[in-house]
Amino acid sequence: MSATVLTASALLLDMDGTLVNSDAVVERCWRRWALKHGLDPEAALKVVHGRQGYATMAVLLPDRPVEENYADNRVLLAEETADVDGVVPVGGAPAFMAAIAGLPHALVTSADSALATARMTAAALPMPAVRVTAEQVGASKPDPEGFLKGAAELGFGPADCIVFEDSEAGIAAGRAAGMRVVGVGPRAAALSPDAHVEDLTQIRVETAEDGTIRLHISAA
Repeated sequence: MSATVLTASALLLDMDGTLVNSDAVVERCWRRWALKHGLDPEAALKVVHGRQGYATMAVLLPDRPVEENYADNRVLLAEETADVDGVVPVGGAPAFMAAIAGLPHALVTSADSALATARMTAAALPMPAVRVTAEQVGASKPDPEGFLKGAAELGFGPADCIVFEDSEAGIAAGRAAGMRVVGVGPRAAALSPDAHVEDLTQIRVETAEDGTIRLHISAA
């Protein structure tokens, strides 16, 4: 058993794939969308994670007017918000959220506020007081805007923050923001984050006397 210790002043948390396992819903909705547009569902699922829906559509249908992507995205968000069947917490997420409850942290998600609330509620996880959702940014991950806004709202610089992410787009956004990244789950394993865990059971949180957050990360 090996262990890594990372220190930070604040934590920035992605939601889907990091705190909440919503893969079943995502796959159902995006498979329907891909088939409707004559696309290979498996190819679509390779790029959907981490991005806002309109940004995924722009990758898959690069010649389509952006207005159509925004319109489709609104429909897809409504479908995903109404469908919480199979939405569960990632392993260790309840204990992890309890451990950081009094520490500086923010949710930074590509979901909009309604979807984030629906999924965090379905997974029985507490919603962080500070959150950056899709409505609050002008650019989707892998753009770093969301993470930079989250850090600013918490009052810390990028070097003082650690990002938790599962997707290629999310990890790229964290890096572009100048932050260290803990990769969570199978999608993150091949993306060379600063540390990687299969789920949040591998993380133990401590707080130093000066308020510094110490993350003890174990890996088999």
